[in-house]
Amino acid sequence: MIRTLDVRRHLPADNRDYTFLVPRARHDVDAVVEIVRPLCEAVRTRGEVALVEQAAEFDGVHLDRVRVSSPALSAALAALDPELRRSLEESIARLRLTCAAEMPADVRSEVTPGGTVVQRNLPVRRVGLYVPAAVAPLISSVVMNVVPAQTAGVDSLALASPPQREHGGLPHPSILAACALLGVDEVYAAGGAGAIAMFAYGYDDASGSCSPVDLVTGPANIYGVAAKRLLRGIVGIDAEAGPTEIAILADDTADASFVAADLISQAEHDPLAASVLVTDSPVLAAAVEQELVRQVGQTKHVERVTSALSGEQSAIVLVDDLDQGEDVVNTYAPEHLEILAVDAADRARRIRNAGAIFIGSFTPVSLGDYCAGSNHVLPTGACACHSSGLSVRTFLKTVHIVDYSRQALAEVSGHVVTLACAEDLPAHADAVRIRLEAP
Repeated sequence: MIRTLDVRRHLPADNRDYTFLVPRARHDVDAVVEIVRPLCEAVRTRGEVALVEQAAEFDGVHLDRVRVSSPALSAALAALDPELRRSLEESIARLRLTCAAEMPADVRSEVTPGGTVVQRNLPVRRVGLYVPAAVAPLISSVVMNVVPAQTAGVDSLALASPPQREHGGLPHPSILAACALLGVDEVYAAGGAGAIAMFAYGYDDASGSCSPVDLVTGPANIYGVAAKRLLRGIVGIDAEAGPTEIAILADDTADASFVAADLISQAEHDPLAASVLVTDSPVLAAAVEQELVRQVGQTKHVERVTSALSGEQSAIVLVDDLDQGEDVVNTYAPEHLEILAVDAADRARRIRNAGAIFIGSFTPVSLGDYCAGSNHVLPTGACACHSSGLSVRTFLKTVHIVDYSRQALAEVSGHVVTLACAEDLPAHADAVRIRLEAP
């Protein structure tokens, strides 16, 4: 069901050599860019008409308009299962706590007497949030996108999720209910590349309008990811998040049933999801293989899970010891990393590349997906080596406010003039001289 890769006795001088050994599916996003280019151009030139056509072609629904009405949002919230509402409220409350703690303060630096630089943190003006629902209605992604944006102080939030044929062309009712619960009243039944293009370009038709946004966030399928790549620069994006990933770094003290359950939990997302165990224990590896056979047979989405676990992106990786395992994990740079080892906390401090790290037997990734207080929108495809997960900071930008007195400018003017002349930009030097020569 899942292959084994043995990298024992492989000791590269440079950890980057592991890049060719770790399991990884290859996704040609550039090829898909050419597929989505005409879809995005259609939205740019024809607005809502193109979105309605794309909903009919790709989602099998016939829409009169793309924007979801206020009564539909209210009805979805009123019909929300009370237990699900309580769980959503708990998830929201926990995430609000960590988001509030993340809010950075403005920083004032006195560079010299009479010369200050203030770094001010300002929220992005308007954000488009995308919530996929092709395989499963990701209600939690509404929370994970909206809460940090609201905490950051974003003035205007719009959210898009694919229309569902079984729900009369509306997005999934639980997604609508989560929007209403969070006070998001601008919601669109739009999916994939078209939704990203709608946020980037906006539209203004007789039947309605959507103002362009400054930033698009949220996970998407490969068509949405390709649209983000195509439209980056026209609109800001958070990341090109692909299929979900879990890596588990485990020693012989790990419970094989826990490990197998966690590998399956991520495989449940998508046939392209990646589930990777890195261990120095052949005994644990064999026990996990047995547990996978047993547990997969009992899970609901057997076909989806089996496809993910048997794909090239998933594997059990055998290492000499967990120190080598750390090198493998840092090279793999997983979206989610669990560490199940006697010294898990110490090893977590040595991990540089991971979207989020879950320590110990009672901190499964599923907890982070919903109610840990962390965010589950995280970098995939090895992007954790340079990128972070969604947070309040995603929705903030910094502005330097510089304030110098005449005396402070005079004190540093010689250096400014010297540097300007070295770059052959004499007008830069003159802009300083004219002030100091003025009466």
